[in-house]
Amino acid sequence: MIRFGTPAARWVILATVLGSGIAFLDGTVVNVALPTIGKDLGTGLTGLQWILDGYLVTLSALLLLGGSLGDLYGRRRIFVIGLIGFSLASAGCGLAPDTGTLIAGRAVQGATAALLVPGSLAIISASFHPDDRGRAVGAWSGLGGIAGAVGPFLGGWLVDAVNWRFVFFINLPLAAIAVAVTLRHVPESRDPDAVRHLDLPGALLASIGLASVAYALIEGVVDFGPAEAVAAVVGVAALVAFVVTEARTPQPMLPLDIFRSRQFTGANLTTLAVYTALGGTTFLVVLQLQLGLGYSAVEAGASLLPITVLMLLLSARAGQLAQRTGPRLPMTVGPIVIAAGLLLLARVGPGSTYAASVLPALVVFGLGLACTVAPLTSAVLASVEDRHLGVGSGVNNAVARVAGLLSVALLPALVGLDLSGAGGLGDAFGAAMRVAAGFAAVGGAVAFLTVRTKAQVPPVTQAAILQPCHDPCVAEADSRAEAA
Repeated sequence: MIRFGTPAARWVILATVLGSGIAFLDGTVVNVALPTIGKDLGTGLTGLQWILDGYLVTLSALLLLGGSLGDLYGRRRIFVIGLIGFSLASAGCGLAPDTGTLIAGRAVQGATAALLVPGSLAIISASFHPDDRGRAVGAWSGLGGIAGAVGPFLGGWLVDAVNWRFVFFINLPLAAIAVAVTLRHVPESRDPDAVRHLDLPGALLASIGLASVAYALIEGVVDFGPAEAVAAVVGVAALVAFVVTEARTPQPMLPLDIFRSRQFTGANLTTLAVYTALGGTTFLVVLQLQLGLGYSAVEAGASLLPITVLMLLLSARAGQLAQRTGPRLPMTVGPIVIAAGLLLLARVGPGSTYAASVLPALVVFGLGLACTVAPLTSAVLASVEDRHLGVGSGVNNAVARVAGLLSVALLPALVGLDLSGAGGLGDAFGAAMRVAAGFAAVGGAVAFLTVRTKAQVPPVTQAAILQPCHDPCVAEADSRAEAA
């Protein structure tokens, strides 16, 4: 087993940070590039929605399966396959001549990213001595958080100074380095007790269901015709079949019995509501700043810095509060503060200044986010048995991704958003922020009704502080390290 602080440890951390970092980086840089991509490829709101949701559909559906593949066939092997696949998909995105090709590339990116994030944490857990795993995960999450923080700046600079296609090309050298380091310095590992069964029917049904529902929501805004109706029916039927399949499969990727815990179910419903609010907000705020207020891509990315700063400063304190009082209080108050920030964002439009309108809204929004994320992760981990820690954290991560997927598809439809007019997103932006605020408030109410006032919660890690994308898999790995 590798000990922290040795040269071998530094190589393993470097490989895993590079691998998962390109997935985190890609999730932040693409948002900033969307307006420019839309102009260059001549696509409207529907195309931009698919550029985001094409990635989220496959990532959400295959995330749980991705971790199982590494346990069964070798974590290093699957990690390298994920890196190579992500590189090829990124190259395809960067060379895409039209919107359809770009969306297809994004879907492949999502599928291969499902191998990278759980794979990186599994490699750390398997490679490091039990006494050093917590420090290793802390180093991984801290360095990985830097990728998420610099993403908007890097993406904005690449769009303004070079070309939006380099938002995808930047992944190629990073992935090449990661592959070389992994093959040379990362030991292979697998779970000898892993079940020799993969829930492929479950993964297929989840993919079909999510993709079909997203198609019906996104395409139905323009013209809800027979094709959209069929997609809606197929999507709902596939998701119902997924639940039935998981209930009957001996080794499902989603064991339904974990939902018998009221707190686990409540925490995931809170995640669904809050991250539905967050997914649409992230998508639309960047568009409004560039199209409505005339910000450049790099200015739009830099304007979101207060959120990252607040997460860095306050998330650990929120986690400590959850340890003392239980997660119910911060999980109730945090989403309500997020809702208040979204209501302030609803006032942002053409003519608004950053200091008077944008900054106060982002500060309130960031305060709510910092109050919510770490206690939410802790509540999930505290609500499942030790044998289900990995599944429980993976489920919560998948719920957050699905919430973002549905939000990007649903929110513009609910408010009748149209990019064809002048003045940015028009009145629809304010309406979208108010709807998102409603979802966030619902999340706070669900937490109040379902989460216990007092609970033993795991200590908060740097992952909860530095990963505003909310990756409970990080906390799960550190929780195992603490237990060891």
